[in-house]
Amino acid sequence: MKVRYLKLERAEGPLVVMNDVKDIVYDEIVEIEIPGHGKRMGKVIQVDRSRAIIQVFEGTSGISLQNTSISFSGKPMEIPVSKDILGRVFDGAARPIDGAGEIYSDVLYNINGRPMNPVARLYPKNYIQTGISTIDGLATLIRGQKLPIFSGDGLPHNKLAAQIVTQAKISEENADNFVVVFAAMGIKHDEAVYFSQVFEEAGVMQRVVMFVNLANDPVVERIITPRCALSAAEYLAFECHMHVLVIMSDMTAYCDALREISSARDEVPSRKGYPGYMYSDLASLYERAGMLKDASGSITQIPILTMPNDDITHPVPDLTGYITEGQIVLERQLYQMGIYPPINILPSLSRLMKDGIGEGYTREDHQDVANQVFSSYSRVQEIRALAQVIGEEELSDTDKSYMEFGLQFEHMFVNQDFYENRDIDKTLDMMWQLLSILPQEELTRIDPSLVKKHMGK
Repeated sequence: MKVRYLKLERAEGPLVVMNDVKDIVYDEIVEIEIPGHGKRMGKVIQVDRSRAIIQVFEGTSGISLQNTSISFSGKPMEIPVSKDILGRVFDGAARPIDGAGEIYSDVLYNINGRPMNPVARLYPKNYIQTGISTIDGLATLIRGQKLPIFSGDGLPHNKLAAQIVTQAKISEENADNFVVVFAAMGIKHDEAVYFSQVFEEAGVMQRVVMFVNLANDPVVERIITPRCALSAAEYLAFECHMHVLVIMSDMTAYCDALREISSARDEVPSRKGYPGYMYSDLASLYERAGMLKDASGSITQIPILTMPNDDITHPVPDLTGYITEGQIVLERQLYQMGIYPPINILPSLSRLMKDGIGEGYTREDHQDVANQVFSSYSRVQEIRALAQVIGEEELSDTDKSYMEFGLQFEHMFVNQDFYENRDIDKTLDMMWQLLSILPQEELTRIDPSLVKKHMGK
């Protein structure tokens, strides 16, 4: 029989404190019944003998210390999962908000996930084509990888996320098993409508699952949104044998919610007020990506985060960079030049790229031509700095060709229309076309046989 408690010690922010409670465990779900305000959910986040601190998902407004009824479920939060979740929209706590009814399933997944045994993991190999040249050509996304996007306030990361969802695909033999789980945290209402409309218009909604936590939703709900999304992804990947791309935006809003709750618990803050355990908390989310030897599915993650004041050393991008396998960096200067997507390739990288490209995956010339383009664009920055000192007229002919290369690279290759979906062959051919601007003796990072084969095309 469930025991109901009728008295609280304290209610503050998203937390309530109870004394004299028995047989409770960390992380178990709590049902809170408030006279005149219905029922709310919470979970135990701290146990100290007979004292418990409960995190209330919908906030503590309207809660009375005297006549609020609380019962403990004895189990962690679980969500029902089935293939019927495809094409559906849920709130941050996995409740349907699209008017299509509840999800009824005998299968319940613990939102805290199942840790992947490192021994049981497969090394990521195959690539995912996003249709965006700067990503596919120079920071290739590999199936099973964690590749974050570092953005800034006002930069078009939401537009880029929507484009990736509508265009992303894998090899033809597995194309029917490719789905996207999209988790939005702390976004505005018009942004949520934008995502839904773009997915509907592109005709991809039937292979997308959306979890949406709005900016005016409870802060605590933001903490469980990515966990609900990843639980859905784990079911689709390892039970339904699908290849799942999980996009989570915005992880900075998630970390701010973590900081707010930590402050309410009077915990000792770390850098910029964030809790000291934020690294392990982020790792518990990011490490739920990967491939397993005994499962044919996979989970690939693209976490998106905004860097306050465009500071890449801020704790959120800093810790994310330690855990993940590379990053894609959006630059404000490119955005101000009218270039979309404003991806700066120099600080961007994909650490698993080398193992998922080349013959048998993309094309035999991919690695060499990517190295050469990266090296050449790096040289462009040096020559631009020199030109500001001595003037462009004083540059050598070779240096002028690099200046032209940089201009064409930014305005023809990086710049790409939202509705333009470039396949990997077109991307690589464009890279060769750009390199033809430079003298052939400058192509020192490409095998001469590949230069002879592709330069004439």
